[in-house]
Amino acid sequence: MTVRIPIIPTIIVGGAIAVMIALGFWQLGRMGEKEALVAQAEENLQMSAAVAYPLEAGQFDQVMYRRTTIDCLEVLSVSPRAGTSSKGAKGWAQRASCTLQGVDAPVDVDIGWSVRPEAASWQGGEVSGIIAPGGRVVATEPLAGLETLATPDPRDLPNNHLAYAGQWFFFALTALVIYILALRRRPATKARDD
Repeated sequence: MTVRIPIIPTIIVGGAIAVMIALGFWQLGRMGEKEALVAQAEENLQMSAAVAYPLEAGQFDQVMYRRTTIDCLEVLSVSPRAGTSSKGAKGWAQRASCTLQGVDAPVDVDIGWSVRPEAASWQGGEVSGIIAPGGRVVATEPLAGLETLATPDPRDLPNNHLAYAGQWFFFALTALVIYILALRRRPATKARDD
Protein backbone atom coordinates (compact mmCIF):
# COMPACT_ATOMS: atom_id res chain seq x y z
CA MET A 1 0.00 0.00 0.00
CA THR A 2 1.36 3.41 -0.94
CA VAL A 3 1.12 6.36 1.38
CA ARG A 4 -0.64 9.32 -0.14
CA ILE A 5 0.53 12.60 1.31
CA PRO A 6 -2.35 15.07 1.63
CA ILE A 7 -1.49 18.20 -0.34
CA ILE A 8 -3.40 20.95 1.49
CA PRO A 9 -2.48 19.91 5.07
CA THR A 10 1.15 19.50 3.94
CA ILE A 11 1.16 23.02 2.48
CA ILE A 12 -0.38 24.45 5.67
CA VAL A 13 2.07 22.65 7.97
CA GLY A 14 5.02 23.48 5.70
CA GLY A 15 4.00 27.15 5.68
CA ALA A 16 3.67 27.19 9.46
CA ILE A 17 7.10 25.59 9.85
CA ALA A 18 8.62 28.12 7.42
CA VAL A 19 7.10 31.01 9.39
CA MET A 20 8.43 29.60 12.69
CA ILE A 21 11.93 29.23 11.23
CA ALA A 22 11.78 32.77 9.84
CA LEU A 23 10.73 34.07 13.27
CA GLY A 24 13.69 32.23 14.82
CA PHE A 25 16.14 33.91 12.44
CA TRP A 26 14.41 37.25 13.02
CA GLN A 27 14.99 36.84 16.77
CA LEU A 28 18.67 36.08 16.12
CA GLY A 29 18.89 39.35 14.17
CA ARG A 30 17.16 41.21 17.01
CA MET A 31 19.74 39.75 19.42
CA GLY A 32 22.52 41.52 17.52
CA GLU A 33 20.53 44.75 17.43
CA LYS A 34 19.91 44.60 21.18
CA GLU A 35 23.62 43.96 21.88
CA ALA A 36 24.48 47.03 19.80
CA LEU A 37 21.83 49.07 21.64
CA VAL A 38 23.22 48.02 25.05
CA ALA A 39 26.79 48.86 23.93
CA GLN A 40 25.62 52.29 22.71
CA ALA A 41 23.73 52.84 25.96
CA GLU A 42 26.79 51.97 28.07
CA GLU A 43 28.85 54.41 26.00
CA ASN A 44 26.15 57.10 26.39
CA LEU A 45 26.12 56.68 30.16
CA GLN A 46 29.84 57.56 30.28
CA MET A 47 29.36 60.81 28.31
CA SER A 48 29.25 63.90 30.48
CA ALA A 49 27.75 66.34 27.95
CA ALA A 50 24.01 66.83 28.23
CA VAL A 51 21.65 66.52 25.27
CA ALA A 52 18.31 68.10 24.53
CA TYR A 53 15.34 65.92 25.40
CA PRO A 54 14.03 64.37 22.13
CA LEU A 55 10.77 65.77 20.81
CA GLU A 56 9.95 62.57 18.87
CA ALA A 57 9.74 59.01 20.19
CA GLY A 58 11.95 57.59 17.41
CA GLN A 59 14.97 59.54 18.69
CA PHE A 60 15.24 57.86 22.11
CA ASP A 61 17.57 55.02 21.10
CA GLN A 62 20.36 57.46 20.18
CA VAL A 63 20.15 59.41 23.44
CA MET A 64 19.15 56.71 25.90
CA TYR A 65 21.24 56.96 29.10
CA ARG A 66 22.48 60.45 28.21
CA ARG A 67 22.17 63.34 30.61
CA THR A 68 19.48 65.94 29.93
CA THR A 69 17.69 68.84 31.57
CA ILE A 70 13.96 69.36 31.18
CA ASP A 71 11.44 71.87 32.46
CA CYS A 72 8.30 70.24 33.85
CA LEU A 73 5.68 72.88 33.07
CA GLU A 74 2.81 71.08 34.78
CA VAL A 75 2.68 68.01 37.00
CA LEU A 76 -0.30 65.92 35.94
CA SER A 77 0.17 63.32 38.67
CA VAL A 78 2.73 61.73 40.99
CA SER A 79 2.55 58.00 41.59
CA PRO A 80 4.89 55.63 43.42
CA ARG A 81 6.45 52.66 41.61
CA ALA A 82 8.77 49.94 42.89
CA GLY A 83 12.25 51.39 42.91
CA THR A 84 15.76 51.18 44.29
CA SER A 85 17.71 53.94 46.02
CA SER A 86 21.28 54.84 45.13
CA LYS A 87 22.30 52.88 48.26
CA GLY A 88 20.58 49.72 46.99
CA ALA A 89 17.58 49.88 49.34
CA LYS A 90 14.22 48.72 47.96
CA GLY A 91 11.30 51.08 48.21
CA TRP A 92 9.38 53.47 45.96
CA ALA A 93 10.42 55.57 42.98
CA GLN A 94 8.20 58.64 42.91
CA ARG A 95 7.20 59.11 39.26
CA ALA A 96 5.72 62.39 38.09
CA SER A 97 3.85 62.72 34.81
CA CYS A 98 4.86 66.07 33.31
CA THR A 99 4.00 68.22 30.35
CA LEU A 100 6.97 69.62 28.44
CA GLN A 101 7.03 72.39 25.89
CA GLY A 102 7.11 70.92 22.35
CA VAL A 103 6.27 67.37 23.45
CA ASP A 104 2.71 66.18 22.79
CA ALA A 105 2.53 63.26 25.24
CA PRO A 106 3.24 63.53 28.98
CA VAL A 107 6.77 62.58 30.04
CA ASP A 108 7.47 60.41 33.08
CA VAL A 109 10.04 61.82 35.49
CA ASP A 110 11.36 59.80 38.43
CA ILE A 111 11.95 62.60 40.95
CA GLY A 112 13.37 60.52 43.81
CA TRP A 113 13.11 57.54 46.14
CA SER A 114 11.13 57.03 49.34
CA VAL A 115 10.59 54.29 51.87
CA ARG A 116 6.83 54.90 52.03
CA PRO A 117 4.45 54.51 49.06
CA GLU A 118 2.56 57.79 49.59
CA ALA A 119 2.81 60.07 46.55
CA ALA A 120 5.26 62.94 46.97
CA SER A 121 4.12 66.54 46.61
CA TRP A 122 5.95 68.29 43.77
CA GLN A 123 4.87 71.27 41.69
CA GLY A 124 7.26 70.85 38.75
CA GLY A 125 10.21 72.86 37.50
CA GLU A 126 13.64 72.10 36.12
CA VAL A 127 14.94 68.53 36.37
CA SER A 128 18.43 67.30 35.51
CA GLY A 129 18.63 63.59 34.95
CA ILE A 130 19.30 60.61 32.73
CA ILE A 131 17.07 59.53 29.85
CA ALA A 132 15.98 55.97 30.68
CA PRO A 133 14.15 53.43 28.47
CA GLY A 134 10.77 54.60 27.26
CA GLY A 135 11.79 58.26 27.39
CA ARG A 136 11.52 58.43 31.17
CA VAL A 137 13.88 60.88 32.92
CA VAL A 138 15.50 59.76 36.19
CA ALA A 139 16.55 62.76 38.27
CA THR A 140 20.21 62.70 39.29
CA GLU A 141 19.44 65.08 42.17
CA PRO A 142 16.34 64.13 44.17
CA LEU A 143 13.45 66.58 44.36
CA ALA A 144 10.59 67.17 46.81
CA GLY A 145 12.66 66.10 49.84
CA LEU A 146 13.19 62.58 48.50
CA GLU A 147 16.35 60.47 48.36
CA THR A 148 18.46 59.71 45.28
CA LEU A 149 17.36 56.89 42.99
CA ALA A 150 19.73 54.29 41.59
CA THR A 151 21.23 55.31 38.26
CA PRO A 152 19.61 53.47 35.34
CA ASP A 153 21.87 50.63 34.16
CA PRO A 154 21.97 49.55 30.49
CA ARG A 155 22.79 46.00 31.61
CA ASP A 156 19.24 45.79 32.96
CA LEU A 157 17.88 45.87 29.40
CA PRO A 158 16.63 42.34 28.68
CA ASN A 159 18.31 40.53 25.79
CA ASN A 160 16.46 37.22 25.66
CA HIS A 161 16.26 37.01 21.87
CA LEU A 162 18.47 33.89 21.76
CA ALA A 163 15.97 32.07 23.99
CA TYR A 164 13.09 33.26 21.77
CA ALA A 165 14.93 32.06 18.66
CA GLY A 166 15.48 28.68 20.28
CA GLN A 167 11.77 28.47 21.10
CA TRP A 168 10.74 29.19 17.50
CA PHE A 169 13.18 26.58 16.14
CA PHE A 170 11.90 24.07 18.72
CA PHE A 171 8.28 24.80 17.73
CA ALA A 172 9.16 24.25 14.06
CA LEU A 173 10.88 20.93 14.84
CA THR A 174 7.95 19.85 17.03
CA ALA A 175 5.44 20.65 14.29
CA LEU A 176 7.52 18.66 11.78
CA VAL A 177 7.81 15.62 14.06
CA ILE A 178 4.09 15.66 14.91
CA TYR A 179 3.18 15.91 11.23
CA ILE A 180 5.49 13.04 10.27
CA LEU A 181 4.01 10.89 13.05
CA ALA A 182 0.50 11.79 11.87
CA LEU A 183 1.40 10.77 8.31
CA ARG A 184 2.83 7.46 9.53
CA ARG A 185 -0.33 6.69 11.48
CA ARG A 186 -2.52 7.53 8.51
CA PRO A 187 -2.08 4.28 6.52
CA ALA A 188 -2.60 2.15 9.66
CA THR A 189 -5.83 4.00 10.40
CA LYS A 190 -6.97 3.63 6.79
CA ALA A 191 -6.17 -0.11 6.76
CA ARG A 192 -8.21 -0.61 9.94
CA ASP A 193 -11.16 1.22 8.42
CA ASP A 194 -11.10 -1.01 5.26
